[in-house]
Amino acid sequence: MSHSVNATAAALLGLLHTGPMTGGQMVAAAAERFGTFFSVTRSQVYRELPALAEEGLLKLGEQGPRASQQYVITPAGKRAFKTWLLAGDGADQLRSPLILRLQHAGSLTTRQRRTLVSKGLEAYSARLAVAELAVKEAAERSKPAPYDQAIAEFAVAHNRAVLALLDAIPID
Repeated sequence: MSHSVNATAAALLGLLHTGPMTGGQMVAAAAERFGTFFSVTRSQVYRELPALAEEGLLKLGEQGPRASQQYVITPAGKRAFKTWLLAGDGADQLRSPLILRLQHAGSLTTRQRRTLVSKGLEAYSARLAVAELAVKEAAERSKPAPYDQAIAEFAVAHNRAVLALLDAIPID
């Protein structure tokens, strides 16, 4: 039986290739591993896990402290993940609430636009610093994981591009 998974489910299946994890561990690992290019919220994780287990893509692992439940990827889960990796047309769908807000910034007052742009500059400057650190860390690893350097460099370029966009928004 072939299982179709969405990107969030695929992200969780991918994380579980390294070993059993609880939902909380997956949330933390996703934030660390995916950085700003793919967000996974706690509610998404806890919504997907039971569905993936029901489909046979995950099985329950050991029960941890405070009733935390580990999940383990099954062979069917590994197959579904590989199918997801190979699917798609190669293009992404950009979904950025900030860029949507900027698209409609003409509806704001000068002060509101200034606040929107200022918040964006602050957030993306911080993200850029994290991305630049990830590039440095990826380069310093004695045995780098495949693609880590390229993905880290993409994050730097993406954050710089958003900062350039913000700089181009007319405030007055």
